[in-house]
Amino acid sequence: MGKAALFVRPPTDAERQVLEDSLHSSDAFVLRRAQIVLASARRDGVGAIAPRVGFTGQAVRQVIHAFNAHGLTALRRGSSRPHTIYVALDAPRAQALRDVLHRSPRAFDKPTSLWTLDLAAEVAQEQGLTAERVTGETIRATLARMGVRWRRAKEWITSPDPDYARKKARRDRLIRLAKAHPDWLLGFEDEVWWSRLARPALHAWQDDDQPLRLVEQTVARDDPDPKALACYGLLARSWDDPTDPARRSEEMWLRFVEGRPVSAVTIAFLRWCATQARVRGKRAMLLVWDNASWHDSGIVRTWLRAHNRQVKQSGHGARLLACALPVKSPWLNPIEPKWLHGKKRIIEPARLLPAHEVADRVCAAFACPHEPHLVAPATAPPKRKKTPITVASPAMAPIIHLSQSKKVA
Repeated sequence: MGKAALFVRPPTDAERQVLEDSLHSSDAFVLRRAQIVLASARRDGVGAIAPRVGFTGQAVRQVIHAFNAHGLTALRRGSSRPHTIYVALDAPRAQALRDVLHRSPRAFDKPTSLWTLDLAAEVAQEQGLTAERVTGETIRATLARMGVRWRRAKEWITSPDPDYARKKARRDRLIRLAKAHPDWLLGFEDEVWWSRLARPALHAWQDDDQPLRLVEQTVARDDPDPKALACYGLLARSWDDPTDPARRSEEMWLRFVEGRPVSAVTIAFLRWCATQARVRGKRAMLLVWDNASWHDSGIVRTWLRAHNRQVKQSGHGARLLACALPVKSPWLNPIEPKWLHGKKRIIEPARLLPAHEVADRVCAAFACPHEPHLVAPATAPPKRKKTPITVASPAMAPIIHLSQSKKVA
C-alpha cells in the first residue's frame, strides 16, 4: 500500500488572501512558496507542483510541512546560519593565536613582516594550534570574537633626549605657574611652512556622483610668489581666575615671514609678542618652544637676557622666560595639531592659491589679524678668497705672467 498523498491543510480566508497577495511579490522566495501552498490547497499533487515551480519533490514537501506547522510564517525566509557551530580554536588556542600575531612572521621563518589570514592559518597549523589547515575565514572569525580586526598601523615616534623627564617636568611646572598667576601668559611657540602645493590627508562629506578631488597643482615659471610661506606662531593661554583652572582664554598670534626663520626674525617676533602680552596686562610670558637653531642661538639668548634686564630696570614691559622642549617631542607642544587642522581648513581642491590668499585664509582660520610680514635681513654674499699664484720654475714664469697679463687686459 503506497503512501497517502500530501496536501496542505485548508487555509483560512485571511491566510488565503495573504497567499494570493504574495503571488505579486517581487521576492521569488515568497512567490514560489505561495504558489506551492495554493496549488496544494487545490489538491494538486507534489509531482505536479514540483516541475511548475522548479523545485524538487522534497523541497515541495518541506514547504507543505512548514505551512501545516507554522502557517504564513513559512513564507518568510529563515536564517541560513547552522544550528550547531563548530569552533576550530577554543578559547585557550585562540589566545595562543593572538599571542602569535603579536610577533613578527619572520620569527617563524616567513619571508615577510606582515601577517595575512592565510599565513596565520599556516603558522597556526605548524604550531599545533589546529589539527589541520583551516581557512582564512576561520582565522578572521576567531580573531573577531576577541575584538581583533584589520586596522591601519599607527605611526609612532619617541624622543631620544636623555633629559626628557627633566625637561618635561620643567614644562609642566611652567604650566602650573601660569595657572596660578593671572598676570602671566603661557605661550607655545613654533614655526610652520604653509605650502601652496602640498595636499594634506583629508576626509570630507561626499557622494559617489561628486567625489572631492584634490587636484595636484604646479607653479608657472613666471609666478612671482614662493611655493611656501614661512610663519611664526604662538598659542597664547592665560588663566584670569586661579581658583578655576578649567576656565582659560586662548588665542593664536601669527606673523608671516618674507624669507625663512632666522635668529634676527625670531628676535623681531619675540619683541612683538612681548608688546602684545603687555597690551593684555601681562607682566611675564612663559615661552615654550623646541630646539631649533634660531631659538637656541647665542644672538637670541643674548637678546632675551638684555630684554629681561631692561624690563626689570625700567619696570615696563613683559619679561620672557624661555623653556626648551626635549628633542623630537612635538606632542608636548599643543600648537602642533593647530597647524595640522589649519592646513585642512585653508585647502583649495582645484585651484592654486596665490601667496596673499594663503596668508589671508590662515589668519581667518585662526581668527587673528593679518599683521605685516616680518622681513629676514639680507645676507651679504661671501667674499671670494684670492688664490696666490705660485711659480713652479723659472721656465714657467713667462707663461704664467703672459696668462695673467691677458686676464688683466
